[in-house]
Amino acid sequence: MNPERLSRQYHQTGTLTPKVTDAFRQTIYDRYHANPRPMPWRETHDPYPILVSEVMLQQTQVERVKAKYAQFLTFFPTLADLAAAPLEVVLRVWQGLGYNRRAIALKRCAEDIVTRYNGLFPETIAELESLPGIGPYTARAVSAFAFGVAEPFIETNIRTVVIHFFFHGRENIHDRMIMPLVAETLDHGNPREWYYALMDYGVMLKQLHPNPSRRSSHHIRQSPFKGSNRELRSRMLRAILDQPGITTRELTDLLSADEAVVVKNLGALAREGFADQRGEGFVVRD
Repeated sequence: MNPERLSRQYHQTGTLTPKVTDAFRQTIYDRYHANPRPMPWRETHDPYPILVSEVMLQQTQVERVKAKYAQFLTFFPTLADLAAAPLEVVLRVWQGLGYNRRAIALKRCAEDIVTRYNGLFPETIAELESLPGIGPYTARAVSAFAFGVAEPFIETNIRTVVIHFFFHGRENIHDRMIMPLVAETLDHGNPREWYYALMDYGVMLKQLHPNPSRRSSHHIRQSPFKGSNRELRSRMLRAILDQPGITTRELTDLLSADEAVVVKNLGALAREGFADQRGEGFVVRD
């Protein structure tokens, strides 16, 4: 398909003909069927490991997630196992993925499903969105991949594909312009495979072209991790896991950091649900 011509036709008419929609889907599917990306979470319809994968994949590269996904499910093979596990153990297993708040959210989800739904994974998008840390994208992705629910959603690779084909040469593209196209081209007969195909096509586009998502009004250049407070908090959490009861002074010396900065970030770890002060030292929250 010619993206320039397709984009021009779409913006002249404001809609897609059935013929164009079918051709677009065929283009995406042809690439996917010829070269699908193998991922372990694509081999299951069980919503629990699918949820684990979706949370892990937030801001983390696929290859890093693959190894941790297998390890995590070895430690916590079921929702009940994760819900019952001490937070300290969950955080230890999570180490290496970064964005540790995701581990807390995932454990809280498991606890919520066990207590509110008697361990039965909720299937509706409204129920999924009511779980801790689960937003519109994750709820719809889990719903599509586990239950075959055909609802439009946007993530970075889907955004890349839509911008490439339908917004040729345009800048500052808002998601409200993209969502109608996601909805119109959605394969309602097989949303699970369609979204996998769409995401894989987006990855391929980023390898062949300057990232089209940079033309999105939602594109944000990620700030460097090295030297950031986020990096310091990650190191502090690892130290608290390794040395329960470690004091502010000991953390400051261990990390060669400014004491005022350590104190500030200890407060952040407490607010985010990671750590509590016990006497003069700090431990992972129970």
